[in-house]
Amino acid sequence: MPALWGVSFDAAAMSGVVVEFLKTARSFADQGYRVHLDLGYDIKADKGRFFEPYRNERVPDWVTLDRVDGIARIAGYDQEFVAATLEAVRRDDVPETDRIAEELADAIVRTWEDRGVALVVVENGTLPENVAYTKALYLAIARYGAAHDLGRYVLWRDHDLMWQSEPAKYGSFPYPATPAMVNSPHIHYFALHEDARRRTLEWMPHLRNLDLLPNTFTEPSRPGRPDFLAHHGIAPGTKIIARFTRIIPQKRVDRDLHLAAQLPGTCLFIAGDTDEDPAETRKLRALAEELRVPVVFGGVLEPCESAGPGFSVRDLLAHADVVSFLTSYDYESFGNPIGEAIAAGVPYITSRYSLYDTVYAGYEAPVLDILSHDLPTPEFVRQVHELMTNAERRADVVAHNRRVGTHSREAANDLVGRLFPPAMGAGVRLSVVLPVFDEAANIEDVLLSLRDQQDIDPGSYEIVLVDNNSTDGTVEIARRFAESSPVAVHVISEREQGVACARRAGMEFAVRRSRNRKDPGERFYLVSADADCRVDSRWLTELLAVMERDKAAIGVCDYYYNAEHFVGRPRLWDAIQRTLRCRAVTFSLFGGFPDGKGFAVEREAYEDVGGIEIFYQLRNGRFVNHLSDDWDFGIRVASSGHDITYAPQSRVEINPRRVNHAIDEVISGRAYGNDGIIVMRDIRPEAPPTTVDLTEAEALQAWEFSIKDFTPKNTILPVLLTPSLLDEDAVVAFFGADLAAGLRTRIAEIKAEMRVVDFLPIHSYKTPSYRLYLEFRDEIFARLRATVGDDIGYPPPLPECFDAVPEDRFAEFVKYYCEDRESGEAHNYFGNGGVF
Repeated sequence: MPALWGVSFDAAAMSGVVVEFLKTARSFADQGYRVHLDLGYDIKADKGRFFEPYRNERVPDWVTLDRVDGIARIAGYDQEFVAATLEAVRRDDVPETDRIAEELADAIVRTWEDRGVALVVVENGTLPENVAYTKALYLAIARYGAAHDLGRYVLWRDHDLMWQSEPAKYGSFPYPATPAMVNSPHIHYFALHEDARRRTLEWMPHLRNLDLLPNTFTEPSRPGRPDFLAHHGIAPGTKIIARFTRIIPQKRVDRDLHLAAQLPGTCLFIAGDTDEDPAETRKLRALAEELRVPVVFGGVLEPCESAGPGFSVRDLLAHADVVSFLTSYDYESFGNPIGEAIAAGVPYITSRYSLYDTVYAGYEAPVLDILSHDLPTPEFVRQVHELMTNAERRADVVAHNRRVGTHSREAANDLVGRLFPPAMGAGVRLSVVLPVFDEAANIEDVLLSLRDQQDIDPGSYEIVLVDNNSTDGTVEIARRFAESSPVAVHVISEREQGVACARRAGMEFAVRRSRNRKDPGERFYLVSADADCRVDSRWLTELLAVMERDKAAIGVCDYYYNAEHFVGRPRLWDAIQRTLRCRAVTFSLFGGFPDGKGFAVEREAYEDVGGIEIFYQLRNGRFVNHLSDDWDFGIRVASSGHDITYAPQSRVEINPRRVNHAIDEVISGRAYGNDGIIVMRDIRPEAPPTTVDLTEAEALQAWEFSIKDFTPKNTILPVLLTPSLLDEDAVVAFFGADLAAGLRTRIAEIKAEMRVVDFLPIHSYKTPSYRLYLEFRDEIFARLRATVGDDIGYPPPLPECFDAVPEDRFAEFVKYYCEDRESGEAHNYFGNGGVF
């Protein structure tokens, strides 16, 4: 198993920094990483623990406390050296640390080699407590990453940079003695909040790969111990204000005493080391006696994550009515107690410290404005009393904060999961990307069809399921399925709604993971599937065989409907089959264009054109994703000189609900929007599917819209993008020599005459394709009849606006019609996104 190496510059056995590390490391432990944590005793001088062995530090049993081998043998590197170096930093001197940094780097690399490290998490490494160690880390990261051909294998997170926590301690901006953050190909940086990110870029304006990774809130893994109150002498029914911070003047615990004095029947529980600042503890005890406040100094509690025998913060939270964080204004950059309260479902109260509104925007709590009032005001006391005694108010606040906290946790987990995805097996050659939204009714059948592929090694492909904000049991079903599947199933999330966004997220996830493999070997393919369409048992086998044979950039599948779903509806079935027969002919000639229901793209070509691009349109005053990301992507690939091939034996069964539950829109060609707006309509079977057949008039209307949408995109667009196709024998045979020559001439003329170019692929192809269709429609339909069958018939009637257009000016007015972007008439006439 690979190892994760964590290093904290905090030098504390269990601090807020370490707690956040554990939350991040847990997800990697679940992926199979062995987690090693260096607490930083050999880094930070002022904690007085240099080279001390670990003794009673409690961490979860899946974490191994570790440190760099041989570090104590580096000549000149000790607590006194680090303290003297930090003093030089305060004077903005640049100390001489290169020799020690080099030796430290060598020791770090040797340790990582010995442990089999594949991932590194650095916590607060930019804090200039030990500039020699920071320099050494940068050196070690570069050397180890290059030696093992690793990508961005380092998560470097700064919780509180020097200007946020104790600005007087580390010198003045721009901190010339502090090691500069580097644009390393191996490091992804994270700031805790937007203010930290902004200030980081003020200091390092050229820094790249800097994202936000906010506090996360993990719900309790076990209930609180019932004997907690009795052990501490607290009577049942007593209201409890919980305070768990260091007991030092900067934390302003005195404010809690003044608050509790105004809340009869309330006990203040103070968890912390009373020996850290004995004078402050004596002062607080005296104030409690003066104010006659029941107070318990509970000592240092074990961290929430602890499973040890002692009492933990979780036990206190289980019995607390509120958690307090009435700290000083400029001391804290963020408050771990608030995060623990949110996670445990306990209301919190706080002072408005300098970054509170940045870190906890959107959360709900009584907030004391300490710039105006040093001690709790009557109104603040009233709000706290209501929160402690009004059950309905308390429940509302807890529910609100939990919703916001859950979103924050999921967003952070998604970000880490995408940037540091699980390793990909050396034998995997295909990643099947499956965007899903509320597909609990279909997802297991779809996953089974993807899993049970014939004549292909289950270890040669994987499934990447991208949840797009499902509200049903889709994700739970997928996770259960993954537990027993011989084909690896990865479940990730995409928060921006839209199938295009989800498809892109899944493909980017697969690309990054495939790139992280050393010597990934043969061509690697990204495969798109649809969450409501089952695939045939040889879908991947046939698709891979054709892609390998033709060495094409994109492989396009065949699609079909199951005839059993259309029994008793011969007119509808006939309209569908005519469209699919036309498709089979043109795709065999031109390769076709990818449809999200099933296509593959070779990774190099995917990256060459920039991957899936998301376009946006305004719909009812809101920006929405454009539906045609798959077509746009295919157009970019084809126009970049890459080949597209058709795999007719690689087949996908289309879910009939697309027709059954939107039959009126299907008939009229509006199933995916109108007036140029093409968006996915979420079609769910809210009622029994329609089973009656179309009337003759409806069947004709459906066919006409279908063929109008099909013809410009599938018979004209390929040669518009690649005119050289018109020189190929098979294409000339299909069109006939005269039509091929006419198309070649008009394509050159139209390209030359266009003065205003819309560079978005979804639009750029429409105007010339529509123009060519209208000019050559009779000839094209003649060739379709000759090739596909007489039942293809003749072109649908022209729009009435052409009735008054003179024949010799027809092509001129076709141009105006097709370029009329404001009315969208041409978009509507051509069916706007297809029917079948």
